[in-house]
Amino acid sequence: MASDTPTRNRPARSPLAGYLLRRAGTSVLLLIGVTVVTFLLTNLVPGDPVAAALGEGASQNDATREAFIREHGLDQPLVVQYFLYMAKVFQGDLGTSLVTGQPVVEDLATAVPATIEIAVAAIIVSLAVSIVLGTLAAYRRGLVTDQIVRVITLIGLSVPTFWLALVSFYVFFLRLGIAPGSGRVSPDIVPPPNVTGFFTVDYLLNGDAVGFFDAAAHMALPVLVLSLVTIGLLTRFIRTSVLEVLASDYVRTARAKGLSGARVVLDYVLRGAALPILTVVGIAFGALLSGTVLVEAVFAWPGLGTYAYGSASNLDLPGVMGVGLVVGVIYLVINFVVDVLYGVLDPRVRLA
Repeated sequence: MASDTPTRNRPARSPLAGYLLRRAGTSVLLLIGVTVVTFLLTNLVPGDPVAAALGEGASQNDATREAFIREHGLDQPLVVQYFLYMAKVFQGDLGTSLVTGQPVVEDLATAVPATIEIAVAAIIVSLAVSIVLGTLAAYRRGLVTDQIVRVITLIGLSVPTFWLALVSFYVFFLRLGIAPGSGRVSPDIVPPPNVTGFFTVDYLLNGDAVGFFDAAAHMALPVLVLSLVTIGLLTRFIRTSVLEVLASDYVRTARAKGLSGARVVLDYVLRGAALPILTVVGIAFGALLSGTVLVEAVFAWPGLGTYAYGSASNLDLPGVMGVGLVVGVIYLVINFVVDVLYGVLDPRVRLA
């Protein structure tokens, strides 16, 4: 009996806390794996990083070449190079970009918020439209409304992103002139003080309405293109999820009780379909963040995609590794947030 006393007096750990600790531990292990894969793939890229860094002329000088190799540890085994790189990463040093000549951290501090800004706007627009279209198509299954929504989503999934971006640029900017064509703000607009890195938010924090509307106008076309592509994916998935919930016993019971259609949708249908919808939204948001290269190129948007393309084209290994690390962290953060929301919304998940 005495041996049971400490067990009874020990405070019980919250199931949610244990769930979060497990997910956090898994995320840390995955992050280490991301750094290993990124480092190995970058070092397997064909080309001469010394020549890319020093230029063809300086790299031909044996003394200069050897000094550069020793300084950056390129004469060490690959395992040692990895740990030297990680030691710098933990100090916040991702190296110096060979293209811009600035620390990669500073470049990414500008590029990442630019991409996140249009990605967040696109996922909000996509989710709002997709919930309406997907729910409507599920309720009108097999009818004309359902067929129209399915055709719209099929077009959204089939149209190439770069083609849609080019057409939007040509129609709305070159032909109609109703939307800005490139950049984050107009040339005559001063960028806002850097607080969050999101121009629209920083303009609002600075009380600059003119700058806010100009930045929002420049976001319109990139967000439109990204949203149209994402709406196709989300709408089809939401339609399927809602159909499954509509066939459940508790929804039929709610209808039999005489509850209004709006209440059934909000309190029962969408809540029951929330978990699978949350999963696909996380996947779609990650795809938006890491797949905006072509859209950013068309609209000259100075985001992560543009930076990644420039780094890869110029064999800028510090820039490439920095982008790979950031994209990996972004995906891990998104997955961790989705897992946390799963545990909050469904107690069965955190008790599993």
